[in-house]
Amino acid sequence: MNTVHPISRATRVSCIALLGLVAATVPAGSIQPTNDLPNPYEAGESWAKLPEGRTWGATSAVEIDRDGRSVWVAERCGANTCAGSDLPVVLKFDETGKRVKSFGAGLFVFPHGIHVDREGNVWVTDTVPLGGGDSAGKGHTVVKFSPEGRVLLTLGKSGKAGDPPELLNEPCDVVTAPNGDIFVADGHSGQNTNAGPATVARIVKFSKDGKFLKSFGKWGSGPGELKTPHAIAMDSRGRLFVADRGNQRIQLFDQEGTFLEEWPQFSRISGLYIDANDVLYAADSESNTERHAGWKRGIRIGSAKDGKVTAFIPDPEPSPDTSPTSGAEGVAADAAGNVYGAEVGPRALKKYVHR
Repeated sequence: MNTVHPISRATRVSCIALLGLVAATVPAGSIQPTNDLPNPYEAGESWAKLPEGRTWGATSAVEIDRDGRSVWVAERCGANTCAGSDLPVVLKFDETGKRVKSFGAGLFVFPHGIHVDREGNVWVTDTVPLGGGDSAGKGHTVVKFSPEGRVLLTLGKSGKAGDPPELLNEPCDVVTAPNGDIFVADGHSGQNTNAGPATVARIVKFSKDGKFLKSFGKWGSGPGELKTPHAIAMDSRGRLFVADRGNQRIQLFDQEGTFLEEWPQFSRISGLYIDANDVLYAADSESNTERHAGWKRGIRIGSAKDGKVTAFIPDPEPSPDTSPTSGAEGVAADAAGNVYGAEVGPRALKKYVHR
């Protein structure tokens, strides 16, 4: 959901760049909602084919393979948790939706984020069930797999929450830099009503071999502070984009943790994806009358270069204000410009085909 892939989409993007907002470091409440934008996509369809007898669980993790066509997903074992399940969590589908690979059984309880690096390795983050559900002695890890499913590296210790260098605490997402450095968005509880200064909300940086380098960010609402860093992506310039969901903004950092800008115009973001042309896809699965009133749920598409929002795929849920989460929470886009939405509430993987 957050890898730069070698694809060319400049022509397509220019065709939908009809409206936009110039990015600025401004408070989230001081701009108008970006709801009335072109939608250049067909209605979402359930596309991937699961094995007979298996149904979709909740998923916030979707990513495109290095080939630009195949799709990787980590889903929660037909439910909203993998506790007690022996199903493989990580699934790969070809461009027709046929499942071609699966692995990762028994390693996760609440798979949350996914990333494919430049060598084709697959990274999956495991947080813990919401509300203190059964963690089955798992969670708080980031696992790196080879494309064939062999475990290459594990960050954190399964079932143990804590601080670096040895431990993580509810990691949401992961991305890698061109030199192999690893960035983990750590802390899933920052937007909870009981969250406070002691709540984990940070970005943790490791070397390519898993050595802890530094962490930055803390719980709060100021520049560089976070309330649930729910997703992380990197643009072609190497800047880190963090979905600061509880603060209803994207924050931009350099790789040393220096705060650069905040972008509220993409709404309350759960999922982020940036392609090779710096097209930014941002999934809002939570806005409603109580949280971010006036903003519609859906997938906003724009530029990671200047922050302009140019297109909007509305949430397919008829009445999203009646549900705590709906539509896409994770998002990715393939080389043909099709968008994939990983859904937690509806428990589905939707494909939106470019018109």
